[in-house]
Amino acid sequence: MNIKSQKDFFSGLFYTVAGAAFAYGATNYNVGTGARMGPGYFPLLLGILLAVIGAFVMFKSLTVETQDGDKIGAWAWKPLFYIIAGNVLFGILLGGLPNLGVPAMGLIAAIFGTTLVVSRAGDTFKLKEVLVLAAILSAGSYGAFVLLLKLQFPVWPTFITG
Repeated sequence: MNIKSQKDFFSGLFYTVAGAAFAYGATNYNVGTGARMGPGYFPLLLGILLAVIGAFVMFKSLTVETQDGDKIGAWAWKPLFYIIAGNVLFGILLGGLPNLGVPAMGLIAAIFGTTLVVSRAGDTFKLKEVLVLAAILSAGSYGAFVLLLKLQFPVWPTFITG
């Protein structure tokens, strides 16, 4: 069989493998029944659904003709680096690195730091817009996670709150 769209084929393959892995991992938990769902029920169904969607996309890539075969382009290294670095920075700023003596900076600083780093992944960078976005994300996250959901994690740096 001939692959008619490389992009669809490999994205479908990724979805299928990731969905199957999550479904398999969910079997380690109590799945339960439809009437009494266990902690593994929802991840199992989501994993199966993701795998089925991936299989459908792979099938489509083998049957539907595209103009140029939708070749996979070069890796976008700059966005990949900044997105991963932003996620790592979020974890470090939120929880700190106690082994290295880096204190937890809290939710607000973590969101500002992550937003500043991740916004560098794009083609344009406007500091004023990024700071406004970070302020809106910080306020929304504080409202959703701290005020509404009552989650307990540091909001401000430990050297300020004590």
